[in-house]
Formats: sequence, C-alpha cells, structure tokens
Amino acid sequence: MRRAIFLKIFGGYVLLILLISALILVFSFASIRRHFERTEALSLENLGRALTPEVDPFLDADDRAGLDAFLKKIAHRVGARLTVIAPNGEVWADSEKDPASMENHRYRPEVQEAVEGKVGRSERFSYTVEAKMLYVGLPLEKDGRVRAVLRQSVYLSYIDGLLANLKNGISRAVLLMAVLALAAAALFSLHLTGPIRRLTDAARKVAGGDFAARVHVRRRDEFRILGDNFNEMTGRLASLFADVTRRKEELENIISSIRDGLAVVDGEGRLALVNDAFKALAGPDAAEGRFYWEVVRSAGFQDIVGKARSERSPQSSEFRIGDKTLLGASVFLPQQDGVLVVLRDLSALRRLEDMKRDFVVNVSHELRTPLAAMSGAVEILEDELPGKTTIEILRRHTDRLRAIVDDLLKLAALEDRGFSLDLEAVDLRALASRVLDLYASRFREKGLEIRLEAPTDGLAVAADAFRIEQMLANLVDNALKYTDRGGVTLALRKGDGEVLIDIRDTGIGIPAEHVPRIFERFYVADKSRSRKLGGTGLGLSIVKHIAERHGGRVEVRSVPGQGTTFTVRLPVRPAAG
Repeated sequence: MRRAIFLKIFGGYVLLILLISALILVFSFASIRRHFERTEALSLENLGRALTPEVDPFLDADDRAGLDAFLKKIAHRVGARLTVIAPNGEVWADSEKDPASMENHRYRPEVQEAVEGKVGRSERFSYTVEAKMLYVGLPLEKDGRVRAVLRQSVYLSYIDGLLANLKNGISRAVLLMAVLALAAAALFSLHLTGPIRRLTDAARKVAGGDFAARVHVRRRDEFRILGDNFNEMTGRLASLFADVTRRKEELENIISSIRDGLAVVDGEGRLALVNDAFKALAGPDAAEGRFYWEVVRSAGFQDIVGKARSERSPQSSEFRIGDKTLLGASVFLPQQDGVLVVLRDLSALRRLEDMKRDFVVNVSHELRTPLAAMSGAVEILEDELPGKTTIEILRRHTDRLRAIVDDLLKLAALEDRGFSLDLEAVDLRALASRVLDLYASRFREKGLEIRLEAPTDGLAVAADAFRIEQMLANLVDNALKYTDRGGVTLALRKGDGEVLIDIRDTGIGIPAEHVPRIFERFYVADKSRSRKLGGTGLGLSIVKHIAERHGGRVEVRSVPGQGTTFTVRLPVRPAAG
C-alpha cells in the first residue's frame, strides 16, 4: 500500500517509455525502408535511362533475339533483372527467363504507367521468380509514342539485407535510451512520492487520533505548501476535536439529566439515541440500534413518529405504555432524516386530575341532596313569611349553589377521558333560533334587541346537538348578563372548512388584562356584578370544553365600553368524540 503511488507513477513512466521506444523502432524502420526503396527505385530509373541508348538499336532492327541475349549478358553486371515489354504486354526479352514462356504483362502496374508515358513503380511478389521484388518501368519512346517498356527490378531481400545491420544498431541505441530513461523515471518517482509517503504516514496517525503528527518537507515547491497546510489543519483539528469532545460530554450530561424521556429515531426506524428516562418510560428493551416498533409497543407512539416523518411537521399525542400515561411530542429532523421524540410521564398528573374530578363529582352529588332540601324549605318559608328580605337572600344563594353544583357536574363530564359526543347532523340555524327563543322574554324585560344572522339555506355540521345548545345558551346568557343597552347578535357564517358562530353584544366589555383568563373556571372579570347576577364563573369554561371536544376552538375580542364578540369555530367534517 505504501508503494502504490510510486508504482503507479513509475508504471506510467514505464508504459510511456516503452510506447515511445516501440514507436521509434516501428516508424524509424518503416521510414528508413521507404527511403531505401525510393533510393533504389531512383537508381533503377537511372539505370534504365543509361541502358536506353543500347536498347534502342535492337528495337529499331526488331532484333528480339539479340535484345534478349544483350539483357542476359549485362544483367549480372548491373545487379538487376531487366525486361523489355511491348505496349500490348508481350514480353520481348528478359534477363532471367525465356520470354516465350512468360505470360502477358499488360496489366502489371508499372507497365500500365509506363505505357501511359510515365515512370511506373511497383512493389509486389513475383510468381515468376517466386520472390518479392521492386519494379521500375521506363517508357521507351520514338516519334512521340511508346514503342516498348524497359523494366528494371531487384529483389527486396537485397534491401532487407542492407537494413538488417542498421536495425540492430538502432535497436541497441533505443534499448540503451530506454534503460537510462527508466532509471531516471525511477529516481524521479522516488523523489516525487517521498513527500506523499510522509503525508500519508502523518494522515494515518491523525486518523488514529494522534493529532500531534506533523510533516516536515524540505523542498520549496507545492509539496512544502501542502505540508505546511497539513500541519496547520492538524492543529486546528486537534482544537476542534477537543471542543467537540467537550461539547459531546456536556450534551450527554444534559441529555442524561433530562427527566423527560428523549429518543432520536433514524431514517431506518432504529433508535439512534435514548436517555435513561426514555428507557424507564418505554421499557428496558428500548436500546440504541433497535427498531422502535419492536421495543415501544404503543400505537400512539408509532403514530406521532410516522406522522412527523410523513408530514414533516411537529406532532403530539397522549397515549399509554403499560400502566403509564404519557404525553409524546415529535419533530422531524431534516438533516438526519430522523425524528426527535420527547415523552413526559403524566401518570401522576392524570391520577391527581382523576382524584380532583372524582372529588368534585362526589361533593357535587353529596351537595345536591341537602341543597334540594334547603331549596324546598326556602320555598315553604317564602309561602309562610312572604316579603321577608332574609328569606329572599337565602333563596337566591341556594339557587346559586345549585347552579354551581350543576355546572361542576357538567365540567366533570366534559373532562372525563371516557366522554364521547353523540354526533349527528345538526342544523345550526334552527338550533340557534331555538336558543334565542328561550331568552326572548328576558331580553324584552331588559329592553334589549336580539338578532339572528344566518344563511337562509341553513348550516349543517356534524355535532352533539345537546352540547352545542348548551354552549350557545351559556354564551347568550353571558352576553345578556353583561349588556345593559343595545342588544345581542348571534351570527352564523361559513369559513374555510369550518363553520363560525359569532355572539356579539354591546355590553360593558372585558378589560384587556382579564381576557387571557376568562375561560378559567370560577374566574370573573367583574366579581361584584357576577355575584349580583348569580353567575357561577363556570359558563365560559364549559363553552371552551364543548368547542374543543368538537375539534374546534373559541376566540374572544372585546373593547371595554363598546362590547364583546365570542367566536366559536367548528370543523365541517365530523369531529372525534
């Protein structure tokens, strides 16, 4: 592995040197051969021109036998094969063969070119002498026409013999240069890869956690810059690693000290991080690396994890794991493609709420009997002692106690986790009209106007008719109590996927500092007026619970001295009970 870079660089040089050497040999041999062939062809052409004056007399006398004898006589002196060929391809004379036994040469390339008046050249295998030869055809002209072709040829084996020694010399020279080049390439590769090896060794030490590793490069080139940058980077890495380690320890301490259960679910659905509180709530099997659905067997938990991932939005839900009641909250982590889940144990709080609710219900039921007896006794006393102020006061407070007990029982029913709505299609316009009819006489007694604003085609919503009527009655009663002039308007209108119910009055209004708390039980902004009118302080709390049970909410806007508007928003789709 340490020599991989050297071998790659040196191997590259080896391939390059061998390729160049091979190209030099191939192209030099081919170039030299072509040069020799051109030189030899030129020599044959000059030989033909020199022999032309001696051949012409034989042609003039049409002495073919003499011409054949002449060519055979001088061929060994000139070192070439000589042939005279007629324009029609008939062989008239040849220095090596009997012309009569030779085939027609009309279509030999060099003969064709010579017949056209040019010097013809050709290199091919001769079946006559069974050897590869170089041919040069020279036109023999008279009176502007070619009367014969003088062809000179030599064996190419002659040229091969001349090239053999030259090839050996060139090969030895190229081999020597290749060896020297390879030695230089090896030295250069070692010199080049030395700093790289030192950088590699230092990087391996840093990867193993040794941030004290440094690289010392004495050369003054890019490797020196690279080494200096590496050393600087290693120093910064040591500082950053120490900082990350410290922060990691702090984060682990913080996570372990959190009393709520905390877990991170990665993109594959495995628990990537859990704290001790999460293990205590979800069970000892909730270990890192396991799939969350294997160790946390709760549909509510799986629901908030799945929705947070699919909808990319925070989720929360209350569910049970074993005998524990938990509030779970989840949020999607886009960078990790995971989900962060926080669990809070509500078991003690829910037990306390159950105890409080049971106490309220039990006390309310226990108070109902004596209050009923007291109310009956007060009525008897009113009949026997009419006009007594003390009896009137006693009756009024007895009625108020009974109203408080009734409202406490209503709230306890609404807060019960086993409570469910009796959903049906409700015509809000008809329901609102019925509620206003119940209060019409009281509005007339106070000289107030009461109005209903609603679409003529009515508004239908899936709801519990009894609870909606109870909610509207509380809101109208509240508006009646705190309005002394003008009137009250109950308006119905459609929104985006919801129905809105507005109760507007022109009463005394609510000071801004009281608005955030008016839905708390027993909280009243004007205590003296509430006691005078017999209010329980529970009506708006009941309104809020009914709206939320339907999946809606209540909003309030008020200007002191000008009036108050309560707006109830109910979803059009069926609400969960």
